[in-house]
Amino acid sequence: MPLYEFCAENITLLEKAFQAGARRVELCDNLAVGGTTPSYGVIKEAVKLAKDYQAKVIVMIRPRGGDFVYSEQELDIMLEDWKVARDLGVDGLAVGVLTADNQLDKDAMLRFIQASQGFELTMHMAFDQIPLEDQAPSIEWMKEVGVTRLLTRAGSPETDLKLRLERYKEYAQLADGQLEILAGGGISLENRQLFLDLPGVDQVHGTRVVF
Repeated sequence: MPLYEFCAENITLLEKAFQAGARRVELCDNLAVGGTTPSYGVIKEAVKLAKDYQAKVIVMIRPRGGDFVYSEQELDIMLEDWKVARDLGVDGLAVGVLTADNQLDKDAMLRFIQASQGFELTMHMAFDQIPLEDQAPSIEWMKEVGVTRLLTRAGSPETDLKLRLERYKEYAQLADGQLEILAGGGISLENRQLFLDLPGVDQVHGTRVVF
């Protein structure tokens, strides 16, 4: 059974998305910069709404647009924001922290993994900034430390669709059922089946995946 994760900037379209079949939402603010942490009030209302549809709420934890290299102060803010979201009843978080040379910041990621025990943790599209040759070891590491899923567009907005589909197959093989692969980036109601037909990919993400 495929799973549709709706990417919501606020709660305006949330009920419509649930009615159209979305069973998980990634809740964020400010999609123009790729999403940032949503407000307390938005999270609270989304959790309430999701309960009516037995749907899950994943909250984006990102203090600003721009790169994914965060200062100690920013990491503290992110961990505080996560505590607030957790206490409001969300099901998990989407987060990604990189080093200045676009490698996974494992120390920072481990802090989020520890802070989210018992919750789902999605590594978001920061992953797509990691150089291709370093992606396989990054996936291995995520499996080892218990990351729930990887949200990736398998390339950049310019990457050819055929190449992206090949990459998703590779990621799914590497993940080997121990890490969910969530396909995202330009996926719509019209083309979602292309991605869902790939072996090991049974979930898609976006603002247009259900309508």
